[in-house]
Amino acid sequence: MEEKKKALIIVDVQKAFDNKKWGERNNLNAEENISKILKLWREQEWLVIHIQHTSDNPNSVFHHKNEGFAIKEIVKPIDKEVIINKKVNSSFIGTNLEEILIENEIKTVVITGLTTPHCISTTTRMSGNLGFDTYLISDATAAFGLKDQNERYYDAEAIHNISLATLHEEFATILTTDKLINEFFSRHMY
Repeated sequence: MEEKKKALIIVDVQKAFDNKKWGERNNLNAEENISKILKLWREQEWLVIHIQHTSDNPNSVFHHKNEGFAIKEIVKPIDKEVIINKKVNSSFIGTNLEEILIENEIKTVVITGLTTPHCISTTTRMSGNLGFDTYLISDATAAFGLKDQNERYYDAEAIHNISLATLHEEFATILTTDKLINEFFSRHMY
């Protein structure tokens, strides 16, 4: 049986999310976990796609002239890795992401990055809806605390876990970094 081709999508791992304005964050080692997955992915020479959020607003931490636009060093793109700029939450809207996946005969997508309730959730939902076998890595993404419409505050861990629960088995398979490595790489190591 031919193995399905896989792509690693790293969403918005940018310096902008180091800004204090976001408040409390969970999964402080998310970037380290993404880096660990990325290293193994590169060893297999599988497709890596970096998504970079950009804003037209010069005051935004995501504006291309601001320091926050830069992808963090820990997952910095190399060689011929794909970099896609997006302006909305979904990595599929207004980009050529779907076309790249189809052109490369990718059936399986692994999603990592920031933040769980926003760009990760939206990208994961669309990936599942478009028919990709989608995996979301729970400890390779993170959330910030948020207030609801009634000013009630939900801490980062609650936001993260509820976001994952809304995606689990509906849009994606949720795995930890270790479970992903065991499932995707253990048979390649020998």
